Amino acid sequence: MYAVVASGGKQYRVQEGDVIRVEKIPNSVGEPVAFDRILVFSDGENMRIGQPAVDGVEVRGRVVEQGKDRKIIVFKYKRRKRYRRKQGHRQQFTAIKIDSINA
Repeated sequence: MYAVVASGGKQYRVQEGDVIRVEKIPNSVGEPVAFDRILVFSDGENMRIGQPAVDGVEVRGRVVEQGKDRKIIVFKYKRRKRYRRKQGHRQQFTAIKIDSINA
């Protein structure tokens, strides 16, 4: 049994027991999370595809971690023009453990 959920403008394929990293959400560690925007649901035999979302399916989980991803460097450069710009970025994330998929 799996589902495809949308969170933070991205889509994630989840099963029970999975830990996913989504864009930061304001919940504390240990708090429950419910995904209400389910795009695809499959129980192994039947598949339901939402247009745009599947009704009657809920994915529940809990927050495991709040953190920052590794730093990436954004470097802009134009040759022979003495133009250099260096900037770093660390994206914040929330790790969620999927507890149940209820249909």
